[in-house]
Amino acid sequence: MNLVYAREMQALDRYTIEEFGVPGLVLMENAGRGTAELILEYFRPSLSQGALIICGPGNNGGDGFVIARHLAQKGFPVKVFCLAPFEKFKGDALVNLQIIKKMEIPLFLVNNDISVLKQEIKASGLIVDAIFGTGLEREVKGHFAAAIEAINQSEKPVVAVDIPSGLSADLGRPLGIAVKASLTATMALPKVGQVIYPGRHYVGELKIVDISMPKRVIAELAPPRFLLNESWAANHLKPRGPDSHKGTYGHVAVLAGSSGKTGAAILTCLGALRGGAGLVTLICPKSLNHIFETTLTEAMTFPLEEETDIQSLSYQAFDKIISFCRDKKAVAIGPGFGIHRETFELVHRLVAHLDIPAVIDADAITALAGEVFHLRRAQAPRILTPHPGELARLLDISKEKIQENRLEIARLAAKETESIVVLKGAATVVASPDGREAVNYSGNPGLATGGTGDVLTGLITALLAQGYEPFMAASLGVYLHGLSADILAKRKGPFGFVAKEVAETLPNAIKEIMVRKNLGQF
Repeated sequence: MNLVYAREMQALDRYTIEEFGVPGLVLMENAGRGTAELILEYFRPSLSQGALIICGPGNNGGDGFVIARHLAQKGFPVKVFCLAPFEKFKGDALVNLQIIKKMEIPLFLVNNDISVLKQEIKASGLIVDAIFGTGLEREVKGHFAAAIEAINQSEKPVVAVDIPSGLSADLGRPLGIAVKASLTATMALPKVGQVIYPGRHYVGELKIVDISMPKRVIAELAPPRFLLNESWAANHLKPRGPDSHKGTYGHVAVLAGSSGKTGAAILTCLGALRGGAGLVTLICPKSLNHIFETTLTEAMTFPLEEETDIQSLSYQAFDKIISFCRDKKAVAIGPGFGIHRETFELVHRLVAHLDIPAVIDADAITALAGEVFHLRRAQAPRILTPHPGELARLLDISKEKIQENRLEIARLAAKETESIVVLKGAATVVASPDGREAVNYSGNPGLATGGTGDVLTGLITALLAQGYEPFMAASLGVYLHGLSADILAKRKGPFGFVAKEVAETLPNAIKEIMVRKNLGQF
């Protein structure tokens, strides 16, 4: 599913109206009716106490009028409060305002005094927020802000029309104050600000309303930016043929581990194995090989004597590694690899000269800080999987700047490094130098524990080895990794599961997608 900024959604609406001839009034009717249907599906018991629909100026308020009409037609008590003078409504919104007036649906005007509105909020069973839409850019003030505050203090179920009022559709941040919705019914496509944080705290459950925008409009004009959810994964996860064998699914090489960090190497290999790689070989310091051979029963090892005094691989192992990787399908470099000067030199050489796709993580990203030109010399695709601290070091910017606009920074990093960037964290984002982007919708705080990133590195590398195009491998890996954690959260609790369990649950995540796809649920 495509993911859009506010200006992109506006362009899609205009094209639908101007080029396809779909009247705006039809789009508004579909938006309001679809939202009303969601309200009936999710909150019917609350409607017995009445629905309070709070409308602001513009088309978002017009959607609210349509919702009021449909709920009233179903026999539920409805009241509409307008936060803007009636003469402010124009076009399609005015048409629907006139309709509810003729239907004699109770309609009230709110100026600066919201005391009556507060009383009605307390008495109602459900609140519909139709104050501001996705085009809002200025800070919310005055009686609009007071109304939003009253909604948030009500503890009543709240349905937001298109977006919680006051929330930036692009940045996912409140513009002074924003409605905290129980459910958001967004039109046609999800918006970036609804799926990144802190926006997701305000959206509640996100549902897409089909407003009958022609599929061709989305196919031709929507940007190559995607929401990584179940339906997206089902469309891209490939089934396996019954006549396949381990050679069909690629041989993964892993360069990871050093003294005190052997667990990172083990978890990376486990992520690759559970992610479906046909074969996995860990390239490791000879002095640590006994640990890996007794732990990684399903993976092979390729021990090398060329190591540093902290038991990490040295640049002197370069030729042997290049030779070994010649017939491999993909390589993972970095988890627990060590921060020795000679190890950094090895990373620089491998990043530039390995001619197979590589996933670069952890210590290998640190080795490239201030030296991203090695990535621009790469002879095959590179996928970087940094957390904000690692990306901050790589680009020499603050973590705070990264977290303020994660998608934009990932986009810039992809262009700067000429690599696919997976910026880890809540709502992980993926950006490709060719302009494709994605935001992940799976995962939970239980992933905030050591080693889960190593599992992700192994999983993405396994998908590369199985023939997935690099951006798809990165995006699918991110989604399945989060889904595995979601399955564990349901089975075990919201946190306390460990990285090894995330890896071991990956087959269940894959099964869940495949089963639902085969049942036609997507």
